[in-house]
Amino acid sequence: MLYLTIMSMEINLNCDLGEKSKHHSNEHDPELLEIVNSANIACGFHAGDLETMNMVIQISKNNGVSIGAHPSFNDPENFGRKRMNLSSSEIRKLIIDQYEILQNIAVKNNEVVSHIKPHGALNNMACEDIELSNTLANAIKEIDKDLIYLVPTGSKMEEAAKKLNMKVACEIFADRNYEDDGNLVSRKNSNALITDPEEAKKHVLKMVQNQALNCHSGKQIPCKIDSVCIHGDNVSSLATANSIRNNLKANGLRLKPLNAMEKFI
Repeated sequence: MLYLTIMSMEINLNCDLGEKSKHHSNEHDPELLEIVNSANIACGFHAGDLETMNMVIQISKNNGVSIGAHPSFNDPENFGRKRMNLSSSEIRKLIIDQYEILQNIAVKNNEVVSHIKPHGALNNMACEDIELSNTLANAIKEIDKDLIYLVPTGSKMEEAAKKLNMKVACEIFADRNYEDDGNLVSRKNSNALITDPEEAKKHVLKMVQNQALNCHSGKQIPCKIDSVCIHGDNVSSLATANSIRNNLKANGLRLKPLNAMEKFI
């Protein structure tokens, strides 16, 4: 019975893209957009610019990849990875402004922003803080109640979004290890990243099939998994992305853009 359930299951691959900056190259974006199903596009506040946004949208459109905004703190110096304490009104404005920047470019390409996924420190802080999570969820619902909200599974963000009956897509990270509390291992630690494509594909398939996080200790935490995030800034990103995609398909999973998944139609 479990096998039949897995064989009929939909899954999404998403990737953070358009992050051209002094911290990160976007040279692999075109190749990644041939592999993933949904693109989280930097809106210029932590990385990217109007040119990169337009490029990612055009390539996404050609490849049938759904597009989403990837809003962050306005902190390009630290790639949006430095924690900042802002008021609820400032957070709301951050989200709306970045969505509108990307949506305006999307409209010019006859496309639409169909999901939002916060970036970096903003995302990490909201995973732990229900008040911040409520602020983000309310801002996104205010923009458009039909926007899909892409959040880390088991987080305060998921909790806040579900209270508002939003369209919630829960994600896991293909190339990151998890602590026993379900949080990501800090990037400061040597075991934070999974760089071996073979290890990453097994890591992802096990989580998707079991609908549970694989913790570094071996512990399993049951959770909902709709999407797998593949980071584009690692040396082995392309090989990892290809390996994961091929392995999921070989095991009968149906890969879909977020806005084409049955649960969101």
